[in-house]
Amino acid sequence: MDEKHIAGLSEEQKPLLTSYDAEKGDAQQSSPTAELPRSAWRVRAVIFLILMTPYVIFMPSLHGWTFSSNEELKAHQWAPDAFDGKRMTPKDAEKVFLSVPSPESALDTARAFATVPHLAGSVTDLKQAEAMLAIFQNELGIAPPATLPLFESGSDLSRNATLSITSGTATKTAWIDTYFPVMNTPLERHLQIINEDGSVAWGADVEEEEVEGDPAGEHAKTIGAWHGLSKGGDVKGKLVYVNYGRKEDYDELAAKGVDLTGTIALARYGGVFRGLKVKGAQEAGAVGCIIYSDLRDDGTVTAENGYTAYPAGPSRNLNSVQRGSVQFISKYPGDPATPGYPAYKNATRLSRTNIPSIPSLPISWNNAKKLLAEISSDSKEAFTLNGRLSERTIRLNNQVNDAVMPIWNTMAVVPGHVKSEIVVVGCHRDAWVMGAADPTSGTAALVEVVKGFGELLRRGWKPLKTVVFASWDAEEYGLMGSTEWAEDFSDFIADHVVSYLNTDVASSGSRFVVGGSPTLAHLLRGVAQEIPHPTDAGRTLWDARLDHGKLTGPASAQELTFQDMGIDWQNEELRMAELRQPENTGVSPLGSGSDFTVFLQRIGVASSGIGFTSTHNDPVYHYHSVYDSIRFQELYADPGYVRHTAVAKHLGLVALRLVQAAGLLDIMPLPQTPLLPLNTTQYAMELFGYLEKVQKVASLRNITVEFSPLYKAIHQVAKASVKLDKSKARAVHKLEKAIADLKKHQMEREEAHKACATRSWRKTREWIKSVFGVESSPNRRSVHGHPSQKTLEKESGHKYDHHHHHHGHEHDEEQKKHKIPKVIRRVMKAAEVVISHNKKLSSFEQGFISEEGIKDREWYRNLVVAPGKWTGYGATTFPALSEAIEVERNATLANHEVERLSNMLHHLADNLHVSKGKRCTSARV
Repeated sequence: MDEKHIAGLSEEQKPLLTSYDAEKGDAQQSSPTAELPRSAWRVRAVIFLILMTPYVIFMPSLHGWTFSSNEELKAHQWAPDAFDGKRMTPKDAEKVFLSVPSPESALDTARAFATVPHLAGSVTDLKQAEAMLAIFQNELGIAPPATLPLFESGSDLSRNATLSITSGTATKTAWIDTYFPVMNTPLERHLQIINEDGSVAWGADVEEEEVEGDPAGEHAKTIGAWHGLSKGGDVKGKLVYVNYGRKEDYDELAAKGVDLTGTIALARYGGVFRGLKVKGAQEAGAVGCIIYSDLRDDGTVTAENGYTAYPAGPSRNLNSVQRGSVQFISKYPGDPATPGYPAYKNATRLSRTNIPSIPSLPISWNNAKKLLAEISSDSKEAFTLNGRLSERTIRLNNQVNDAVMPIWNTMAVVPGHVKSEIVVVGCHRDAWVMGAADPTSGTAALVEVVKGFGELLRRGWKPLKTVVFASWDAEEYGLMGSTEWAEDFSDFIADHVVSYLNTDVASSGSRFVVGGSPTLAHLLRGVAQEIPHPTDAGRTLWDARLDHGKLTGPASAQELTFQDMGIDWQNEELRMAELRQPENTGVSPLGSGSDFTVFLQRIGVASSGIGFTSTHNDPVYHYHSVYDSIRFQELYADPGYVRHTAVAKHLGLVALRLVQAAGLLDIMPLPQTPLLPLNTTQYAMELFGYLEKVQKVASLRNITVEFSPLYKAIHQVAKASVKLDKSKARAVHKLEKAIADLKKHQMEREEAHKACATRSWRKTREWIKSVFGVESSPNRRSVHGHPSQKTLEKESGHKYDHHHHHHGHEHDEEQKKHKIPKVIRRVMKAAEVVISHNKKLSSFEQGFISEEGIKDREWYRNLVVAPGKWTGYGATTFPALSEAIEVERNATLANHEVERLSNMLHHLADNLHVSKGKRCTSARV
């Protein structure tokens, strides 16, 4: 960052950016693209202007827009902008982008953000929101306004910042939105063993400990070890071990006749979202819940296998504690008090039904050992799920400060030529403490993407679609920043957002994980196959999905069996086995636990999430601990920050392929399809797999369900999608042919009028613009503002009645078409068909959205994929149907859900149907 810009920051902001290297490339550097012959460039420019004009003329009718005046119409024109800057093909742009992300830069960003605690709602959090704003402004060439653009949600400034993104006059901009959810912070906490006489036999130090060797340790007690959104309370009871605290664990205890009423549940981390462990305990009658990190879930990297504890070695620090939210995320995410609508400062706040009614605490392994010994001195017996009670009473005291607190989303916009289509790229910024992996590794990757786009912009490039970059806040409490923004602008997002691309933990281990909508699977996979493996030359990033750590223990160590792995590693092994199946794309469905949730599960926007994760042979990742630190990243998780860089390249390249001009700046011939790279047929095929899974569950549960209507509905979607694929291919072919005919026509005209070729191009351009009501730039007008009718007829080779066509939008559309030369009308018609197909593609997943939502958790509206009711993180396909069978075990409800799904999918199939003159409509039911 230059000295002038640094000087403009506050004294509080400067320390955050001291390590941040924002050196600019040469703004005047020219495009690597070779110069085209002048005549060829004129032809391509003519064609580009003609091809893009239908977005202005016909997209309003497709989206239901109307214009009341010529000035209002003019505000939505973008075509003249297409000629600003240097010409750059999509491949050129990708090459330039991929040259930008660097390990050194990613490391600088990580050190700037992850060397201080930055809990959501804190002063430091606001400083970092402002630091991200400065990065967006500096890298994307956005001039900082005189007043800090910090807007209160619901205000005119805040609403206009988002809603104006699609306006014809939109420019590059960045701002901060402030929302006001209910959150809490820790106060006094105690964990004690109480003697029969009421005296304290033992009291735990519930905080993490500072250990020499990692500078992050000095903040071990800065932010207390507690559960976000936990219930405040002081309770006593006998302790009961509940294994992972999954629904099946509580069910097993109940089946054995164990009554948990009045007890305190002791659960180990893993398997399901922590909030659901507490939910299961409270529903079973427990008065409190304690969750600990168990060494049995650390894979091969344990002291038993000879590995020293962190920070001296790669195994778990025995005093580390996993903080985290205990919100019931599978009921609804976001602000607990404003479900389904934005958390404005003056919002009406309801009772909070997605947070616990009993207190809980997270504790370390060292503290857990002491409690387990109260159940039994025999560790094997203590770990047995039999309902055995502790000998003495346990006291759990968890005092918290519940309050409405501000959070800050930092947003940036790069308008495209087609401003009505948007791709959002996001990562959250807040952390429980230092958050070097979660989320700063993602933030570092996002900054590299922004820097890459900034370099393209400096070279004169402009995307076809608009790009929005988002640095979300309060994700850790329950996806609050992204959820509140999307609830605030849900209709806007449904109308305009083509895709949401997310990263969170970009690097915590050796394995590359890709999740996303099946419509994006081929794009995600294809890009990963093009990016080199970050640590192994000769392999690709895609190959890194099969990687694992190197820490297997000494040769004499007993091999870790599947049963002994711990539930998370077992689930990972099962997932990997599934991904290795030849018919699998290698892209897993998304559940929840990160900011894609509201886009995918509530609105129906194709979404993705990527990053490197740990395996059972990797150094133990201290999730949500103070030791999720820069030192751990540099030493163990990503030495050299090469994984950060690989994630940035993948994230940015996927974004580029969604927002690029798709060859339209180099359309002779089209080097890439102008269609969105969304594969509806892949999704349709996967629906059959989802049905097969739920059929197996019904058979195992002995639930009789009539699945044939659902099979038929899926078949109809698949059939309609295949037809759409064929129609897409024909549409692109017709567009290419129409462009080729236009090129031939134009070249013939130029050959006949070589002497006035330059004047011909200028007059032709002005004629085209006047036909569609686009007012000429002042420096490009003829003497009378428009070329004469005689000139137009001469240059176009067609008779044409000008008749004041700068006001042509007021005339009947059909009449207008008849006054346009046939060779141009063919291009327009072909382009309109492509646009119509793109709308079908981008709205496809909205066809899975039901306004009724999923039973008992109606906030979730996607009937095809959602987080499992009792998993939280993991995806459940056909969730309402699956849970009617697996959770409710209700055949009547299951058959109702089959009917609901079948009707929804038939409606989707109808929407995919291609017929002449049929407009795209909303796929919602």
